[in-house]
Amino acid sequence: MNDKPVNYSHLIQVTDLKKHYNGGDIRALDGVSVNIDKGEVVVVIGPSGSGKSTFLRSLNLLEVPTSGSILFEGVDITSPDVNINRLRMKMGMVFQHFNLFPHLTILQNMTLAPRKLLGLKKEEAEAKAMDLLAKVALSDRAGAYPSQLSGGQKQRIAIVRALCMSPDVLLFDEPTSALDPEMVGEVLDVMKTLAKEGMTMVVVTHEMGFAKEVGNRVIFMDQGRVVMDDTPSAVFENPDNERLRTFLAKVL
Repeated sequence: MNDKPVNYSHLIQVTDLKKHYNGGDIRALDGVSVNIDKGEVVVVIGPSGSGKSTFLRSLNLLEVPTSGSILFEGVDITSPDVNINRLRMKMGMVFQHFNLFPHLTILQNMTLAPRKLLGLKKEEAEAKAMDLLAKVALSDRAGAYPSQLSGGQKQRIAIVRALCMSPDVLLFDEPTSALDPEMVGEVLDVMKTLAKEGMTMVVVTHEMGFAKEVGNRVIFMDQGRVVMDDTPSAVFENPDNERLRTFLAKVL
């Protein structure tokens, strides 16, 4: 098995990606082609059932596509001889519902994967975790358990836990949709800081303000297809697609 990357022009290159169910009756993805470059913040928007989360989850094979190719750092991750677990270590994932281990402290949650998968010593993993906790103003919660944190705090922990693995890209699947409205801002602020620092991010979200302010590109999906892939100003200020205009009229 050889998953050593060749030279590549895009960090992620998705070509004609399809995900079908029921023998093709349901087309969650219907020929999606997207390139994502290092340092970009790509925001994916669209109505419920448009294929946004399926697309995002396909980028690290949490959803296995029916056909098409996904190149990550030059490696076709859909190839059967690729060590997908090794590549996933470079692709941090932040979900709606935090996925923290309830029986572990925050510090233990953050250091588990770096110690087991990257082979970091306990002291090294903890030092990095504490640096990241300081970054999100949660150093004082290192010894707490997830049940003792608010939803916004849990999601900030989920983000810095992903950062503990030093990923090359972060994938966000509607990271604020499970939060109370007053907690959304504290999570988006962390994501804005990461964007300014050059972290490559692919973000599925309903937060149009974030898409406008932080996104380098906005992808609008509908019925499993990419309808528009352009700058935030083109998408929000001068949309040339009727389906997009209808969607924006409902959410803005």
